[in-house]
Amino acid sequence: MSAFLQGRTRRAALMSAICALAVTGTGLTGCGDEDPNAGTNGVGKLSAEKIQAKTTQAARSADAVHLSGSVVSNGRTYKLDMRLKADGGTGSVTTQDTTFRLLRVGEHLFLKADADFWADEDDKGGEGGEGEDSDADAEAAEKLGGLYVKVPQGDPAYQRFTGFTDKDVLLDGLLTLHGTLATDGHHERSGIRTIRITGDKGSGGTLDVSLEGKPYPLVLARAGGAGTIRLTDWGKDFPLEEPAKNEMVDYGQQLPES
Repeated sequence: MSAFLQGRTRRAALMSAICALAVTGTGLTGCGDEDPNAGTNGVGKLSAEKIQAKTTQAARSADAVHLSGSVVSNGRTYKLDMRLKADGGTGSVTTQDTTFRLLRVGEHLFLKADADFWADEDDKGGEGGEGEDSDADAEAAEKLGGLYVKVPQGDPAYQRFTGFTDKDVLLDGLLTLHGTLATDGHHERSGIRTIRITGDKGSGGTLDVSLEGKPYPLVLARAGGAGTIRLTDWGKDFPLEEPAKNEMVDYGQQLPES
């Protein structure tokens, strides 16, 4: 009997050593009954629906966020790098070969781009006596290049671009999973433990939610391969001021046609 007990003791000691080696040497877990939610904010224990509600509430209540990544809409890919808060936002948007900067302070929206952005894409200079108009358009575009142009609220461009600078509008549009929600295990994003929720087993998008601190959304893979968004710097404030007068142009009620 004593030999049997000694054998069991040695086997138990060996298993403990293997588990310790796995945890300390490789970062793996799974030996024994370790709780993957131990030391977390607890949302990993909730249903997918409740996790989504918690992370949406956390996102809406945050003062600021840094949003970066890509969004595919109507067949066009937009690369975003925006800092957003309740009263505005600032950053860059790239589509095709064009990059422009957006800045919104309250209701005032400013757009900054190079001369090519403002140039008339349908320029027909030299045809039907329109050369002079074309030259004037090119000259105007050169003057606008590198300056912030104040976008009138009645201009179609205001509605088209202001959404990129509106925290609540942008997050409400992005943080949506389609189909039946489910959890998809514990993961890690940039050193932060997360719980992943999915829509229709991933075809409706996936969202990694922080298990540390507030349950902020950290990474969203949109449904149908429509882009991946990273959300960082939650609650981190940043300066938001209108451009100096020598850095901007105000065209009043209408932007020059482009």
